[in-house]
Amino acid sequence: MNIFGKPNAGKSTLLNALIGEKMAIVSPKVQTTRHRIKAILSESDYQIIFSDTPGIIEPKYKLHEKMMQAVKSGLEDADLAILLADVRDDINELDQIFRALKLKVPALVVLNKTDLIKDPLLLQQKETFFKNQSYCKKVLTISALNSTNLNELLEEILNNLSEGEPFYDTESLSDLPTRFFVSELIREKIYGLFQEELPYHSTVLVREYKEATGLVKISADIIVQRESQKAIIIGAKGSMIKKLGTMARLDIESFIGQKVFLELFVKVRPKWRDQDLYLKEYGYHG
Repeated sequence: MNIFGKPNAGKSTLLNALIGEKMAIVSPKVQTTRHRIKAILSESDYQIIFSDTPGIIEPKYKLHEKMMQAVKSGLEDADLAILLADVRDDINELDQIFRALKLKVPALVVLNKTDLIKDPLLLQQKETFFKNQSYCKKVLTISALNSTNLNELLEEILNNLSEGEPFYDTESLSDLPTRFFVSELIREKIYGLFQEELPYHSTVLVREYKEATGLVKISADIIVQRESQKAIIIGAKGSMIKKLGTMARLDIESFIGQKVFLELFVKVRPKWRDQDLYLKEYGYHG
């Protein structure tokens, strides 16, 4: 079951709320999600595999192309689609995006962030509009941030999925390695600490993840495009990278349930977002 939508529709927030764990990083900035992230919800009588996809955009460079390839792969193996929309967004723009997906599976249109809309008539108009669209099986309204109506959404998802044997162990939360989530947690801190374009020019590569008695040693590279960006991330006398490292370490420790020794290095790779060799090394396979 895959989640599609524009950047900042709340896809990652919804995924985390449904799973009950932080599986995808979130930030107020658009294009935070770059990968397709699978998360597994296992209960006594069902298992649902959710897939969060990058926000749908017009690619401007190869990294964007890889992100949109992740969306395409999600379209190819979905049994059910959630078309997630910020309820404040323009109806016609959303309609064009959803039609362009050319879905071949049932789709639920889910209007998110209803806590931010004050006009119930406007919400009703949008519900009515999408109910009349051919790609829409049902319209639901939620607030992923506040967990409003998530039980109703989950019930509707279960009603539209066919029965089958579980694909994964009931203890599994994702098919992705721990290294991936560590790199994402570090990248989330970059989005939170630095403004303007710097977060979009950076990525994170975990070089070492070594478990020892009572401690996990992690070494990671923060990749940027210019020396000036490197200087910003390091900060005066190393103040910013120290702050970033402390924040990331605490989140990683919470995620893996172990003490962490974290080393961060900043490396300059000009135009890495447009070079296949770098993109492959940094885990952007599409």
